[in-house]
Amino acid sequence: MKPETEAELADMVAGLNEPVRVAGGGTRGIAGPDAVIETSGLSGITLYEPGALTLVAQAGTPVAEIEAALAAEGQQLAFEPMDHRGLLGTNGTPTIGGVVAANISGPRRIQAGACRDFLLGVRYVDGMGKIVKNGGRVMKNVTGYDLVKLMAGSWGTLGVLTEVSLKVLPKPEASATLSIAVPDVAVGVQALSAALKSPFEVSAAAFDPEECRALLRLEGFSDSVAYRSEQLKGVLSGLGDVAEVAQPEALWSAIRDVSAFHGQEGDVWRISIKPTDAPEIAARIQADRTLFDWGGGLIWVLMPHGTDVRARMGSFDGHATIVRADPETVTRLGRYQPESAGIAALTKGLRQRFDPRGLFNPGLMG
Repeated sequence: MKPETEAELADMVAGLNEPVRVAGGGTRGIAGPDAVIETSGLSGITLYEPGALTLVAQAGTPVAEIEAALAAEGQQLAFEPMDHRGLLGTNGTPTIGGVVAANISGPRRIQAGACRDFLLGVRYVDGMGKIVKNGGRVMKNVTGYDLVKLMAGSWGTLGVLTEVSLKVLPKPEASATLSIAVPDVAVGVQALSAALKSPFEVSAAAFDPEECRALLRLEGFSDSVAYRSEQLKGVLSGLGDVAEVAQPEALWSAIRDVSAFHGQEGDVWRISIKPTDAPEIAARIQADRTLFDWGGGLIWVLMPHGTDVRARMGSFDGHATIVRADPETVTRLGRYQPESAGIAALTKGLRQRFDPRGLFNPGLMG
């Protein structure tokens, strides 16, 4: 099923008598029912006001189309969404609805915020085939329940997105990336923390244990970037040799898309924790390959097939998500971190309210 209009989608959902898998551009390879609702037919930018830093697009609009329109006006999606295709070995076309539904956010999240922080409004079809609108097209619109934030990260389990309204930001005039050679993970995370605690507005902070180097990005006006870069070198000088990276755009794209894991055998997990816990957690996991982002708050790990990463971690404050594994492993271990009894009850209640017939992506999030 591939509706071309919101009204057509609403009629489809109202007439459903079996569960469906909700899909955007088909880049995530999510398993589910044979019946599929594809939102890629709902495509196009419906409003773009560069002066107001506002863009409205239908859910099936390719991310590349949106980024091209923004670039023409010197603007960007500040949350820097990753492209999962290389990591998951999938095809398809990333869509803005898929980005919002999964709350996909890249390296700049530590400074700018997540996708949901730029989401102004949504339109979606709920499990009864009703068209719902929440939020608006400006930041000051806060009337009613904040379903906007709720839909971001719900993975299509509460409703099928049809339109999203986003705040966008100007592209920075200049950028600089510093590389700090360090002896181990602990010092690497220490370097990231020191940079993020400094007043020099770091917009990305990653660590690659394979090369034992911490990476820090600064963005803004040219003079400001040059000044902050020199000051930050002084802050970090006691932790290792500091150098500036030439042409770092490809480097941050690779970190964003976890390119180091592309084409590599094994399961991929995404672990969200307190940055200060990162060295200990990494030591417990003993991964084949590791990559740290968000100042150590996000750890990507490549593991032998079927490994129970949560068991290796033991008790920890955070959550571990399977991003890539075979169906047996996902079924056995669960894609998402198990919820506490209270959260599970809340989740069940929300689904009952938004999708009482249990139609959308059953079993995807527990």
